[in-house]
Amino acid sequence: MRLFLAPMEGVVDHHVRELLTAIGGIDVCVTEFVRVSGSQQLPDRVFHKLCPELAHGCRTPSGTPVRLQLLGGDPEALARNAAKAVQVGATAIDLNFGCPAKTVNNSDGGASLLREPQRVFEIVKAVRAEVPANVPVSAKIRLGFEDRSLYLDNACAIYEAGANELAVHARSKADGYKPPAYWEYIGRIKEQISIPVIANGEIWSVDDWRRCREQSGCEDFMLGRGLLARPDLALAIHAEYLAEQAHTCLGQGSHSATINPAMSWAQVVSMLYQYYQTTKALYPHKFLGNRIKQWLAYLRLQYPAANDFFERIKQLRLADDIEEAFRIQLGR
Repeated sequence: MRLFLAPMEGVVDHHVRELLTAIGGIDVCVTEFVRVSGSQQLPDRVFHKLCPELAHGCRTPSGTPVRLQLLGGDPEALARNAAKAVQVGATAIDLNFGCPAKTVNNSDGGASLLREPQRVFEIVKAVRAEVPANVPVSAKIRLGFEDRSLYLDNACAIYEAGANELAVHARSKADGYKPPAYWEYIGRIKEQISIPVIANGEIWSVDDWRRCREQSGCEDFMLGRGLLARPDLALAIHAEYLAEQAHTCLGQGSHSATINPAMSWAQVVSMLYQYYQTTKALYPHKFLGNRIKQWLAYLRLQYPAANDFFERIKQLRLADDIEEAFRIQLGR
Protein backbone atom coordinates (compact mmCIF):
# COMPACT_ATOMS: atom_id res chain seq x y z
CA MET A 1 0.00 0.00 0.00
CA ARG A 2 1.14 3.52 -0.83
CA LEU A 3 -0.23 6.85 0.35
CA PHE A 4 0.12 9.95 -1.85
CA LEU A 5 -0.04 13.61 -0.83
CA ALA A 6 -2.45 15.32 -3.23
CA PRO A 7 -1.35 18.29 -5.37
CA MET A 8 -3.57 21.01 -3.87
CA GLU A 9 -3.06 24.22 -5.84
CA GLY A 10 -2.26 27.21 -3.63
CA VAL A 11 -2.14 25.03 -0.51
CA VAL A 12 0.43 22.22 -0.67
CA ASP A 13 3.67 23.95 -1.58
CA HIS A 14 7.16 22.59 -0.90
CA HIS A 15 7.08 23.94 2.67
CA VAL A 16 3.95 21.92 3.43
CA ARG A 17 5.42 18.87 1.69
CA GLU A 18 8.48 19.15 3.93
CA LEU A 19 6.43 19.39 7.12
CA LEU A 20 3.97 16.62 6.33
CA THR A 21 6.52 14.14 5.02
CA ALA A 22 8.65 14.72 8.12
CA ILE A 23 5.71 13.50 10.23
CA GLY A 24 5.69 10.25 8.24
CA GLY A 25 3.35 7.90 6.40
CA ILE A 26 3.42 9.67 3.02
CA ASP A 27 5.05 7.57 0.31
CA VAL A 28 4.80 9.94 -2.69
CA CYS A 29 4.12 13.67 -3.18
CA VAL A 30 2.81 15.45 -6.28
CA THR A 31 3.55 19.14 -6.85
CA GLU A 32 1.11 21.91 -7.58
CA PHE A 33 0.65 22.13 -11.33
CA VAL A 34 3.11 23.81 -13.65
CA ARG A 35 0.90 25.51 -16.23
CA VAL A 36 1.89 25.09 -19.89
CA SER A 37 0.00 27.64 -21.98
CA GLY A 38 -0.22 27.14 -25.71
CA SER A 39 3.05 26.07 -27.28
CA GLN A 40 5.37 27.78 -24.79
CA GLN A 41 8.70 26.32 -23.66
CA LEU A 42 9.17 27.05 -19.98
CA PRO A 43 12.51 28.17 -18.52
CA ASP A 44 14.24 26.09 -15.85
CA ARG A 45 13.34 28.53 -13.08
CA VAL A 46 9.60 27.83 -13.45
CA PHE A 47 10.11 24.15 -12.64
CA HIS A 48 12.45 24.92 -9.75
CA LYS A 49 10.05 27.48 -8.27
CA LEU A 50 7.21 24.98 -7.82
CA CYS A 51 9.49 22.01 -7.21
CA PRO A 52 12.67 23.05 -5.36
CA GLU A 53 13.15 19.36 -4.63
CA LEU A 54 14.49 19.08 -8.20
CA ALA A 55 17.85 20.16 -6.79
CA HIS A 56 17.81 17.29 -4.30
CA GLY A 57 16.99 14.23 -6.36
CA CYS A 58 13.28 15.11 -6.43
CA ARG A 59 12.84 14.17 -2.79
CA THR A 60 11.74 16.09 0.28
CA PRO A 61 14.31 16.56 3.08
CA SER A 62 12.90 13.42 4.75
CA GLY A 63 13.43 11.42 1.55
CA THR A 64 9.90 11.20 0.11
CA PRO A 65 9.80 11.13 -3.73
CA VAL A 66 8.15 14.10 -5.45
CA ARG A 67 6.45 13.96 -8.87
CA LEU A 68 6.28 17.09 -10.98
CA GLN A 69 2.80 17.86 -12.32
CA LEU A 70 2.05 19.61 -15.63
CA LEU A 71 -1.24 21.15 -16.76
CA GLY A 72 -2.27 22.24 -20.24
CA GLY A 73 -4.11 21.25 -23.39
CA ASP A 74 -1.46 21.11 -26.12
CA PRO A 75 0.08 17.62 -26.48
CA GLU A 76 3.29 18.78 -28.18
CA ALA A 77 3.91 21.60 -25.70
CA LEU A 78 3.29 19.33 -22.73
CA ALA A 79 5.60 16.70 -24.19
CA ARG A 80 8.40 19.24 -24.76
CA ASN A 81 8.04 20.63 -21.27
CA ALA A 82 7.89 17.17 -19.73
CA ALA A 83 11.19 16.37 -21.44
CA LYS A 84 12.61 19.69 -20.21
CA ALA A 85 11.45 18.90 -16.66
CA VAL A 86 13.29 15.59 -16.79
CA GLN A 87 16.42 17.39 -18.01
CA VAL A 88 16.33 19.66 -14.96
CA GLY A 89 15.86 16.78 -12.53
CA ALA A 90 12.27 15.46 -12.54
CA THR A 91 12.15 11.72 -11.85
CA ALA A 92 8.43 11.33 -12.59
CA ILE A 93 5.82 13.35 -14.51
CA ASP A 94 2.16 13.71 -13.54
CA LEU A 95 -0.53 15.17 -15.82
CA ASN A 96 -3.43 17.19 -14.44
CA PHE A 97 -6.87 16.37 -15.85
CA GLY A 98 -8.67 17.03 -12.58
CA CYS A 99 -8.40 20.69 -11.58
CA PRO A 100 -11.96 22.09 -11.26
CA ALA A 101 -10.96 25.78 -11.05
CA LYS A 102 -12.95 27.97 -13.44
CA THR A 103 -9.91 29.96 -14.60
CA VAL A 104 -8.08 26.72 -15.45
CA ASN A 105 -11.05 25.14 -17.19
CA ASN A 106 -11.66 28.28 -19.24
CA SER A 107 -8.02 28.15 -20.40
CA ASP A 108 -8.10 24.64 -21.90
CA GLY A 109 -6.77 22.79 -18.89
CA GLY A 110 -7.65 20.56 -15.97
CA ALA A 111 -11.02 18.81 -15.79
CA SER A 112 -12.34 20.56 -18.93
CA LEU A 113 -10.28 18.14 -21.03
CA LEU A 114 -12.34 15.21 -19.73
CA ARG A 115 -15.06 16.19 -22.21
CA GLU A 116 -12.75 14.85 -24.95
CA PRO A 117 -11.18 11.46 -24.14
CA GLN A 118 -9.35 11.48 -27.48
CA ARG A 119 -7.48 14.65 -26.48
CA VAL A 120 -6.64 13.11 -23.13
CA PHE A 121 -5.22 10.12 -25.01
CA GLU A 122 -3.16 12.34 -27.32
CA ILE A 123 -1.67 14.32 -24.43
CA VAL A 124 -0.66 11.24 -22.44
CA LYS A 125 0.68 9.49 -25.53
CA ALA A 126 2.78 12.50 -26.54
CA VAL A 127 4.28 12.90 -23.08
CA ARG A 128 4.94 9.19 -22.69
CA ALA A 129 6.74 9.13 -26.04
CA GLU A 130 8.90 12.15 -25.23
CA VAL A 131 10.27 11.26 -21.79
CA PRO A 132 12.68 8.39 -21.12
CA ALA A 133 11.12 4.97 -20.58
CA ASN A 134 12.47 4.79 -17.03
CA VAL A 135 10.60 7.98 -16.03
CA PRO A 136 7.06 7.15 -14.85
CA VAL A 137 4.19 9.12 -16.37
CA SER A 138 1.01 9.27 -14.32
CA ALA A 139 -2.24 11.19 -14.62
CA LYS A 140 -4.91 12.49 -12.27
CA ILE A 141 -8.56 12.76 -13.32
CA ARG A 142 -11.98 13.41 -11.94
CA LEU A 143 -14.92 11.23 -12.97
CA GLY A 144 -15.94 13.76 -15.60
CA PHE A 145 -16.77 17.38 -16.26
CA GLU A 146 -20.52 18.10 -16.50
CA ASP A 147 -21.35 14.54 -15.39
CA ARG A 148 -19.72 11.12 -14.88
CA SER A 149 -20.71 9.53 -18.19
CA LEU A 150 -17.20 9.46 -19.68
CA TYR A 151 -15.27 8.24 -16.66
CA LEU A 152 -14.35 4.86 -18.19
CA ASP A 153 -13.54 6.41 -21.58
CA ASN A 154 -11.04 8.77 -19.99
CA ALA A 155 -9.49 6.13 -17.75
CA CYS A 156 -9.08 3.72 -20.66
CA ALA A 157 -7.65 6.50 -22.86
CA ILE A 158 -4.96 7.20 -20.27
CA TYR A 159 -4.16 3.50 -19.92
CA GLU A 160 -4.05 2.88 -23.66
CA ALA A 161 -1.80 5.93 -24.17
CA GLY A 162 0.85 4.30 -22.00
CA ALA A 163 0.53 5.93 -18.57
CA ASN A 164 2.12 4.02 -15.71
CA GLU A 165 -0.43 4.99 -13.05
CA LEU A 166 -3.78 6.74 -12.70
CA ALA A 167 -5.11 8.72 -9.72
CA VAL A 168 -8.88 9.21 -9.64
CA HIS A 169 -10.71 11.86 -7.64
CA ALA A 170 -14.06 10.16 -7.21
CA ARG A 171 -16.24 13.11 -8.26
CA SER A 172 -16.93 15.05 -11.43
CA LYS A 173 -16.12 18.73 -11.83
CA ALA A 174 -19.85 19.43 -11.43
CA ASP A 175 -19.84 17.50 -8.14
CA GLY A 176 -17.24 19.91 -6.79
CA TYR A 177 -16.12 18.87 -3.32
CA LYS A 178 -19.57 18.00 -2.00
CA PRO A 179 -19.85 14.61 -0.28
CA PRO A 180 -20.07 11.83 -1.10
CA ALA A 181 -17.12 10.60 -3.13
CA TYR A 182 -18.21 7.91 -5.57
CA TRP A 183 -15.53 5.33 -4.75
CA GLU A 184 -17.45 2.56 -6.51
CA TYR A 185 -16.66 4.21 -9.86
CA ILE A 186 -12.96 3.82 -9.10
CA GLY A 187 -13.59 0.13 -8.54
CA ARG A 188 -15.08 -0.15 -12.02
CA ILE A 189 -12.07 1.63 -13.49
CA LYS A 190 -9.73 -0.72 -11.66
CA GLU A 191 -11.53 -3.69 -13.21
CA GLN A 192 -10.95 -2.31 -16.73
CA ILE A 193 -7.27 -1.32 -16.69
CA SER A 194 -4.14 -3.10 -15.52
CA ILE A 195 -2.04 -0.22 -14.21
CA PRO A 196 -2.10 0.88 -10.54
CA VAL A 197 -5.14 3.02 -9.71
CA ILE A 198 -4.92 5.49 -6.83
CA ALA A 199 -8.17 6.34 -5.04
CA ASN A 200 -8.76 9.95 -3.98
CA GLY A 201 -11.61 11.86 -2.35
CA GLU A 202 -13.27 12.16 1.09
CA ILE A 203 -10.66 10.20 3.05
CA TRP A 204 -10.75 12.08 6.35
CA SER A 205 -10.12 9.23 8.77
CA VAL A 206 -8.87 5.66 9.10
CA ASP A 207 -12.49 4.48 8.86
CA ASP A 208 -12.92 6.41 5.58
CA TRP A 209 -9.78 4.74 4.24
CA ARG A 210 -11.19 1.31 5.07
CA ARG A 211 -14.49 2.08 3.31
CA CYS A 212 -12.70 3.53 0.30
CA ARG A 213 -10.52 0.43 0.06
CA GLU A 214 -13.56 -1.83 0.24
CA GLN A 215 -15.54 0.06 -2.41
CA SER A 216 -12.70 0.87 -4.79
CA GLY A 217 -10.63 -2.28 -4.43
CA CYS A 218 -7.53 -0.07 -4.54
CA GLU A 219 -4.22 -0.64 -2.81
CA ASP A 220 -3.02 2.96 -3.17
CA PHE A 221 -4.70 6.13 -1.93
CA MET A 222 -4.28 9.89 -2.25
CA LEU A 223 -4.94 12.18 0.72
CA GLY A 224 -5.61 15.90 0.43
CA ARG A 225 -7.86 17.89 2.73
CA GLY A 226 -8.03 15.01 5.21
CA LEU A 227 -4.27 15.17 5.70
CA LEU A 228 -4.38 18.92 6.28
CA ALA A 229 -7.11 18.41 8.89
CA ARG A 230 -5.11 15.64 10.60
CA PRO A 231 -1.42 15.94 9.68
CA ASP A 232 -0.58 12.44 10.90
CA LEU A 233 -3.47 10.73 9.09
CA ALA A 234 -1.12 8.92 6.69
CA LEU A 235 0.88 7.63 9.66
CA ALA A 236 -2.32 6.39 11.32
CA ILE A 237 -3.50 4.63 8.15
CA HIS A 238 -0.14 2.90 7.71
CA ALA A 239 -0.23 1.79 11.36
CA GLU A 240 -3.69 0.30 10.88
CA TYR A 241 -2.64 -1.41 7.64
CA LEU A 242 0.43 -2.96 9.28
CA ALA A 243 -1.69 -4.13 12.23
CA GLU A 244 -4.10 -5.81 9.81
CA GLN A 245 -1.23 -7.50 7.99
CA ALA A 246 0.31 -8.77 11.22
CA HIS A 247 -3.06 -10.07 12.37
CA THR A 248 -3.54 -11.91 9.08
CA CYS A 249 -0.04 -13.43 9.21
CA LEU A 250 -0.74 -14.76 12.68
CA GLY A 251 -3.94 -16.37 11.42
CA GLN A 252 -6.04 -14.79 14.13
CA GLY A 253 -9.20 -14.30 12.05
CA SER A 254 -11.00 -10.96 12.01
CA HIS A 255 -9.13 -7.87 13.05
CA SER A 256 -10.56 -5.27 15.41
CA ALA A 257 -9.74 -1.66 14.56
CA THR A 258 -6.55 -0.22 16.01
CA ILE A 259 -6.98 3.04 17.92
CA ASN A 260 -4.61 5.65 16.51
CA PRO A 261 -4.84 8.89 18.50
CA ALA A 262 -4.19 12.02 16.50
CA MET A 263 -1.30 14.40 17.09
CA SER A 264 -1.84 16.60 20.12
CA TRP A 265 -2.90 20.20 19.57
CA ALA A 266 0.41 21.32 21.10
CA GLN A 267 2.30 19.33 18.45
CA VAL A 268 0.15 20.81 15.69
CA VAL A 269 0.70 24.38 16.92
CA SER A 270 4.44 23.77 17.06
CA MET A 271 4.31 22.60 13.42
CA LEU A 272 2.26 25.65 12.41
CA TYR A 273 4.69 27.98 14.11
CA GLN A 274 7.57 26.36 12.20
CA TYR A 275 5.59 26.88 8.98
CA TYR A 276 4.91 30.52 9.87
CA GLN A 277 8.56 31.24 10.66
CA THR A 278 9.69 29.55 7.43
CA THR A 279 7.27 31.39 5.14
CA LYS A 280 6.65 34.81 6.71
CA ALA A 281 9.40 36.51 4.68
CA LEU A 282 7.78 35.33 1.44
CA TYR A 283 4.59 37.36 1.76
CA PRO A 284 3.80 41.12 1.90
CA HIS A 285 2.80 42.37 5.36
CA LYS A 286 -0.85 42.69 4.38
CA PHE A 287 -0.92 38.92 3.69
CA LEU A 288 1.17 37.92 6.71
CA GLY A 289 -0.23 34.82 8.34
CA ASN A 290 -2.71 34.04 5.55
CA ARG A 291 -1.29 30.57 4.95
CA ILE A 292 -1.65 29.79 8.67
CA LYS A 293 -5.26 30.94 8.62
CA GLN A 294 -5.88 28.81 5.53
CA TRP A 295 -4.47 25.71 7.24
CA LEU A 296 -6.47 26.40 10.42
CA ALA A 297 -9.66 26.24 8.32
CA TYR A 298 -8.87 22.55 7.74
CA LEU A 299 -7.47 21.83 11.22
CA ARG A 300 -10.60 23.01 12.98
CA LEU A 301 -12.45 20.07 11.42
CA GLN A 302 -10.35 17.82 13.66
CA TYR A 303 -9.21 20.09 16.52
CA PRO A 304 -11.71 22.32 18.39
CA ALA A 305 -8.83 24.46 19.66
CA ALA A 306 -7.98 25.35 16.05
CA ASN A 307 -11.23 27.29 15.76
CA ASP A 308 -10.37 29.36 18.85
CA PHE A 309 -6.91 30.07 17.47
CA PHE A 310 -8.35 31.05 14.10
CA GLU A 311 -10.77 33.48 15.75
CA ARG A 312 -7.87 34.99 17.70
CA ILE A 313 -5.63 35.63 14.68
CA LYS A 314 -8.01 36.08 11.74
CA GLN A 315 -7.85 39.90 11.88
CA LEU A 316 -4.17 40.13 12.80
CA ARG A 317 -1.70 41.53 10.27
CA LEU A 318 1.35 42.53 12.32
CA ALA A 319 4.14 40.04 12.97
CA ASP A 320 4.38 40.95 16.68
CA ASP A 321 0.65 40.31 17.19
CA ILE A 322 0.68 36.98 15.32
CA GLU A 323 3.76 35.81 17.19
CA GLU A 324 2.22 36.78 20.53
CA ALA A 325 -0.85 34.68 19.65
CA PHE A 326 1.47 31.76 18.90
CA ARG A 327 3.31 32.25 22.22
CA ILE A 328 0.01 32.01 24.08
CA GLN A 329 -0.90 28.82 22.22
CA LEU A 330 2.52 27.35 22.88
CA GLY A 331 2.38 28.29 26.56
CA ARG A 332 5.52 30.41 26.42
